[in-house]
Amino acid sequence: MENHFVVSARKYRPQNFNTVVGQSHITTTLKNAIKNNQLAHAFLFCGPRGVGKTTCARILAKTINCTSPTPDGEACNTCNSCVSFDAGTSLNIHELDAASNNSVDDIRSLVEQVRFAPQAGKYKVYIVDEVHMLSASAFNAFLKTLEEPPSYAIFILATTEKHKILPTILSRCQIFDFKRITNNDTVEHLEEIAGKESIKAERAALQVIAQKSEGCMRDSLSILDKIVSFTGGSLTYQNTLEHLNILDEDYFFKMLESMQAKDLAASMILYDEINRKGFEGDMVLNGFAEFIRNILVCKDPKSAPLLEVVEGMQEKYISAAAAMGMSYLVSALNILNEAEINYKMARNKRLHVELTLIKLNFLQEAIELASENGSIVKKKRIDGPVAIKTRSIPSIQVITPPNNTTTNKPSLSIDTSVAPSMPVAAAAQITTPTQATMPAAAPVSSEAPAAPSKAASTIPAQAAGPKKNLLTALREKYGDQYAIEEVKEAESLNMEKLRACWDAYGSTLEAQQKHSAAGTFKMAVLEIENDIHFTVRVPGLTAQKFVEQERMMLIDQIFATFNNRSIKFSVIVDATEKEDVPIHMRLNSKQKFERISEQYPLLKELKEKLKLEIDY
Repeated sequence: MENHFVVSARKYRPQNFNTVVGQSHITTTLKNAIKNNQLAHAFLFCGPRGVGKTTCARILAKTINCTSPTPDGEACNTCNSCVSFDAGTSLNIHELDAASNNSVDDIRSLVEQVRFAPQAGKYKVYIVDEVHMLSASAFNAFLKTLEEPPSYAIFILATTEKHKILPTILSRCQIFDFKRITNNDTVEHLEEIAGKESIKAERAALQVIAQKSEGCMRDSLSILDKIVSFTGGSLTYQNTLEHLNILDEDYFFKMLESMQAKDLAASMILYDEINRKGFEGDMVLNGFAEFIRNILVCKDPKSAPLLEVVEGMQEKYISAAAAMGMSYLVSALNILNEAEINYKMARNKRLHVELTLIKLNFLQEAIELASENGSIVKKKRIDGPVAIKTRSIPSIQVITPPNNTTTNKPSLSIDTSVAPSMPVAAAAQITTPTQATMPAAAPVSSEAPAAPSKAASTIPAQAAGPKKNLLTALREKYGDQYAIEEVKEAESLNMEKLRACWDAYGSTLEAQQKHSAAGTFKMAVLEIENDIHFTVRVPGLTAQKFVEQERMMLIDQIFATFNNRSIKFSVIVDATEKEDVPIHMRLNSKQKFERISEQYPLLKELKEKLKLEIDY
């Protein structure tokens, strides 16, 4: 039988605690617990994918059943228990995939197995992988057994999403949090495997693989297998970048140099070259943002350990950071972050990236404009809050000129303070011979006030006869000097006058050669809803647009006709055979409410209970 290929993630899976990579804080704790015989009955291993949760669970199950463990708490790998475990024939270890066995029946079956003691060895170990996939009923069925299992039963639960597990489960387990594997640990492990497999690999290439795997050892081993197959067993920095579709950092250094030199053409040509190689715009934005972040990290020696780049690049980053200003780097990161967020919404992806490059190209000039004496000045919208200025209106009185020879005419005014205490009798509008309009006079009571005010004393009291209203008194005293007109009262809507105003406006549109709009006005049907609101029914959406375009001028003419600025109108579209109009555009406000009330009776009941009045 031919030997079949085994991927590195399975072939080099750790077999004891010492070979587990990057989780020393957990392996040390477990080994000490085994040596001191202080094992808990339930463990919960949680952390990111591919960091060794299931591996540690298997090693723990193997070690606690080993008949002759080593002094440091490791399995011997030679006893019958260890040999059967390595061969996959051990009856003391049961693994359950909760992703595919997540029902109550599956947990009940597991609980039934727990009742039977192990045939050989001290413990029966139950490993439940992806335990967060269990249903709520399955969790509840598992609670009692997990809290008080037999002395020979140990449960090891593994999950990548700890927050999805019920608190009642968490409180019954000893929790171990696995962390992401660092790049240095990943590179060292990959070098060890490359040596065993006789693979020629540059350290820079392995560092790129470690960065791409983002702390997941299983991913890094899978990437290693792919590149080995792609290159025939020789890993270099260039072929690793090509296979992983990663932009070379040299492109970003060139782009930064062109931006510092304000050479927009060079930046655009370089982006075109990157685009022709098949790299999408979001990859360029993301890669350039990460590049700027690395330069920003190099600005301060305290944050230098955060720089994770391949060997040989550190010096280039440090020299680039020395030549860059902090304000430019922070502003560039902000621009790139916003561009990456809005990339998916952009219709022209390439133009979106090019606009970002243009902003970055002229960013230095913007910073220089915002600087003052070498320091950055924050823009101010206003110097301070502006309060609303008010001014009291003085009482208006008749002032007699001191000299009879003066040609100034007396000014007429009324003290508005008397108005609230007087019932309304009339209103007047006073106009000078030059048609200069003054504010309307305040109403005056037809009854004699108990205490005449200062303004009332300016009008001569009537010797006898009935009391005169303010309009009559003004006309008698100042009629020869001012044109006194009565302010017209607001009128309510009536169809005859409204139709005349409507047709007059349509004629105006006809004179302006707006024939389509004028035709729409002729076809429109007017319906008065109440004293200040009417509805315009038009045959289609296009006709509605014509009316809406003339709304401002039309409403002004209606205001002038009825002397009423409270009048409003709405446009409703009637469906025709050629145009299917949505129903909400064919109904007025009252009809809309009635329709909603039919669909939701509770709405009408709420209106009646709260005694609400609806303004249609």
